[in-house]
Amino acid sequence: MTMRTRTLGTDGPQVSALGLGCMGMSALYGDADRAESVATIHAALEAGVTLLDTGDFYAMGHNEMLIGEALRGAPAARREQALVSVKFGALRDPDGGWSGYDGRPAAVKNFAAYSLQRLGVDHIDVYRIARLDPDVPVEETVGAIAELIEKGYVRHIGLSEVGAETIRRAAATAPVADLQIEYSLISRGIERSILPTTRELGISVTAYGVLSRGLISGHFARDRQLAANDFRAYSPRFQGDNLQRNLDLVDALRKIAEEKGVTVAQTAIAWVLSRGEDIVPLIGARTRERLTESLGALDVTLDEADLAAIEQAVPADAAAGDRYPTAAMAHLDSER
Repeated sequence: MTMRTRTLGTDGPQVSALGLGCMGMSALYGDADRAESVATIHAALEAGVTLLDTGDFYAMGHNEMLIGEALRGAPAARREQALVSVKFGALRDPDGGWSGYDGRPAAVKNFAAYSLQRLGVDHIDVYRIARLDPDVPVEETVGAIAELIEKGYVRHIGLSEVGAETIRRAAATAPVADLQIEYSLISRGIERSILPTTRELGISVTAYGVLSRGLISGHFARDRQLAANDFRAYSPRFQGDNLQRNLDLVDALRKIAEEKGVTVAQTAIAWVLSRGEDIVPLIGARTRERLTESLGALDVTLDEADLAAIEQAVPADAAAGDRYPTAAMAHLDSER
């Protein structure tokens, strides 16, 4: 496996062709093993992964502290190559509930101050609000990040789950390096207007959910019972008939993967990699075993015949069910 690099934005940093999304190591996907999580981050850094993605609200700061612990325990050379992307703005309560988003300039700077401490770093490489605050113009939120850049606390401005109009407004305020948004074989809404807009403006995309939260990983059993603290237990795509229809798509994809001698997950990740040099897939591996499998996607080459077969097996808009529950969908500024 040879780790390739890609660039965030027109003038942004060079990052590994695959990034590591660390959310599942702390929250929303059932219980996680802290020692294995740290070991997985170390293994990712050793393999050449440079982009680590987190959110200050993932288990109310737990994920940032976990990454901070992993970085402190990594060899100096690996620690120095790491680039950290942080999402902020989601409001939580002690019960784990969600109560909206805060994009006010004062809040942006407050969130950043706490993130710097939890991560144990002197700057955040890419900083972005997790969802648009409907009560605060995006220009004000982005402007606050730009002020943090001037003071050296942030390196690059990012966006998350916003639509084409918001992207344009943000980019007109200050240079935007990257948009983080869900993109996978069964979540292709960004192809309509968002991806053309980012490409016009020279903004890269970090794609999360490339395995649709494990749904198209090839490892999700039809009769699997999800724990109450697993987000997927409430996700429409994992419910009843929707789940069975979506796993039918996975079975069709499995036939293509087996013909190539690779796994379903590697095929799905390789498909996202094939979408363009401006797209960096985030792999949500929580264990070294899953990390190794995901990194194997870098060695998978999909030719035109492969891509046509994949398109036939998993057509755009073939997924059954929304990608979030109704309440969460209401907070999306992006295409659904």
